[in-house]
Amino acid sequence: MRILDAGIFQPDEKFELIDGELVAMESKGNWHELVKSELTMYWARRLPEDIMFAVEPALRLGAYDEPEPDIILFPASLTVNAVRGGTVLLVVEISDTSIGFDLSGKASLYASFGVREYWVIEPRKRVTHIHRNPQPDGYGSVVKVTAKRRVEPLAAPSLGLCLDDLRRE
Repeated sequence: MRILDAGIFQPDEKFELIDGELVAMESKGNWHELVKSELTMYWARRLPEDIMFAVEPALRLGAYDEPEPDIILFPASLTVNAVRGGTVLLVVEISDTSIGFDLSGKASLYASFGVREYWVIEPRKRVTHIHRNPQPDGYGSVVKVTAKRRVEPLAAPSLGLCLDDLRRE
């Protein structure tokens, strides 16, 4: 890749395309990886036949926007490369070090592309910020849920869980 050859980014550095700019991704801590792994295993065991999920996919929203969320749920009739803002069922960001950007910049981005549901999970605080009802300038509904309360994706209630249901170290 020419950008690596030019020395702008290091080979092990990850970045995503947001509003036409390459944005370096924050490093992920142990809590982030633990919750992502446990959530992935939990959903894999309960996945309905008509829904698929992908971990850390490049989500092509537009010509200038290609974020890499932690997990997406999408209709099984699509390939992960065909998923767009209006077809993705749920976007999940596990936010250990980038909570400000995930709750503001990414929330605005996802809403503007019609992502119908967006969750931001804070693994250390064990809370989930649920964003629904996308509008051009943000989400019409944002609710903060504690780890003891059950949350359910609108498109897949059978995948509902309490964060406390996930194993912990």
